[in-house]
Amino acid sequence: MAANKAKKKQTLRNNEYYSTQKLFDDLYEKSQRGEVFTHLMELITSEQNILLAYRAIKKNKGSKTKGVNSTTIVEMGEKQPEKLIAYVRKRMQNFHPHAVRRVEIPKPDGRMRPLGIPTMEDRIVQQCIKQVLEPICEAKFYKHSYGFRPNRSAHHAVARAMFLVNISKYRYVVDVDIKGFFDNVNHGKLLKQLWTLGIRDKQLLCILSKMLKAPIQGEGVPVKGVPQGGILSPLLSNVVLNELDWWIASQWGTFPTRTNYAHDLSRYQNLRRTSRMKEVFIVRYADDFKLFCKCRSDAERIFAATTMWLRERLGLEISPEKSKIVNLKKRYSDFLGFKLKLRPKSGKWVLKSHMADKAQKKCRENIRTAIGRIGREPNQWSVMQFNAMVLGLHEYYKIATNVYLDFDRIAFDVRKTLLCRTKNNRSKTGLRSQAFQQFYGDFTGKIFNVAGLALFPINGVKTTPPMCFSPDICNYSEKGRAKIHELQKAISPVVLQKLMEHPIQGQSTELNDNRISLYVAQRGKCAVCKEPLLLGEMEVHHITPKASGGKDNYSNLALVTGDVHKLIHATDPVIIHKYLEKLKHCKLNMMKLNKFRLLAGNCKLEYR
Repeated sequence: MAANKAKKKQTLRNNEYYSTQKLFDDLYEKSQRGEVFTHLMELITSEQNILLAYRAIKKNKGSKTKGVNSTTIVEMGEKQPEKLIAYVRKRMQNFHPHAVRRVEIPKPDGRMRPLGIPTMEDRIVQQCIKQVLEPICEAKFYKHSYGFRPNRSAHHAVARAMFLVNISKYRYVVDVDIKGFFDNVNHGKLLKQLWTLGIRDKQLLCILSKMLKAPIQGEGVPVKGVPQGGILSPLLSNVVLNELDWWIASQWGTFPTRTNYAHDLSRYQNLRRTSRMKEVFIVRYADDFKLFCKCRSDAERIFAATTMWLRERLGLEISPEKSKIVNLKKRYSDFLGFKLKLRPKSGKWVLKSHMADKAQKKCRENIRTAIGRIGREPNQWSVMQFNAMVLGLHEYYKIATNVYLDFDRIAFDVRKTLLCRTKNNRSKTGLRSQAFQQFYGDFTGKIFNVAGLALFPINGVKTTPPMCFSPDICNYSEKGRAKIHELQKAISPVVLQKLMEHPIQGQSTELNDNRISLYVAQRGKCAVCKEPLLLGEMEVHHITPKASGGKDNYSNLALVTGDVHKLIHATDPVIIHKYLEKLKHCKLNMMKLNKFRLLAGNCKLEYR
């Protein structure tokens, strides 16, 4: 999803607070220069890095998920900071991983996906390592891999695929499906790949080796594979396939020439004239990747070469049933929930895209389930859950050129279910919140109302062309971070969806609905400091306190960050100083802050 859009990254805020940003920037710059790193454990076990890791895990949605020993982040947080730091350092001196809890979740094709859930103690250790390794690896990763990387999303991968087909005229696609990639990663090969990337701290590599061999509950010690569910697993999987990315690139995109050309286009034209090389580009999202070629002979050669390379170099086999060459003029090719095909238009071939067949089926099932919940429990909570799901589906699939046709068909298919299940609960009118106006304000079709709220229209989606990833965006350079901050000009539909899915328990439906409207009206930013409001970091403030007669009406509420909310109600000078220090990098609106403090019965603060 477009989770990178319209919000400042939580990691950047944490890095700024714990003064680790310059450290990570230096690692990134040194890695770009090709330097090697032999003393990384000193950075990994530093006080700032451990506290940063704890904060990152605490805010993660899986922070309450237990491992085999049932420890949660709440229990870990009860330790004093110095005790937590000492514990992590002691664990790393002679590291022995805890067992990994096995959990299975359903895959879209009906099979089960095995996950490995580490203990909370091991998760903190993994997060400490990830924070230091990520900038080093990011400097070495190929630019057109998009899965499990900062600021990148599935939409960027699809946008790149569309660009290669529509603009660069690559008509043949090699679909390669790796058999059980995460379960078949060679541990020895992975450690060698880390060494090649410049990660040469032997103590760290020893810890990583032990992590890979952490016993799985009920299954024993694995001899290969990277457990899905671990914090380090996505980064390590990218390390494994990064070698594939660069090998494919070396076949054409980065092949050296005697002449230095100002533009890649000139270099490609020269290569076409003077060589018989395979013209190919790769687009990869995690272990899901496609190879794009201009002619079938190139596609056949690169298909055979890639199959052999994966087997001999990485010890990975492909699935013959799912791997094939597709001529986009004749057949669809599925990618990340979309299906792509060329069609003739005005004498040219133009790419059209739909939701993939499996995605449509799953979407139809989920919508029927949500409608059934409204039928059983016709209240505002079930309506908000339905609306959140519809918005989330629209936001992900809206980049398909024919997405309206897909959702129009889905709406037709579920219409009878919707009419029957809401027959006795529909009303003629319902509240159309600011979120509704923001996304469906110009929708002219029929709107259903249940429990005093308007249901988001299933076929109310509009096509929005995906944007290719900008190479200037980067967490580990000032220029790259400035580019990220520039994107914070609109609200995040992802955050909005989560707000609707997770109303504040124990609060009125009026407050929860107004919370969503406030998020839209405030453009996703704090009412006092104008910092982006992130999940787990925003709170609802009653301008006139409930104790003084304040209500949950829209005009009496404001969305603020958790730190600002504490500052509004703080009376202890030490606490006030603490939060003023935490917010020193923000542009606090002191006039509004003091207005809220006075109405809350507290004294004004001096202007900074």
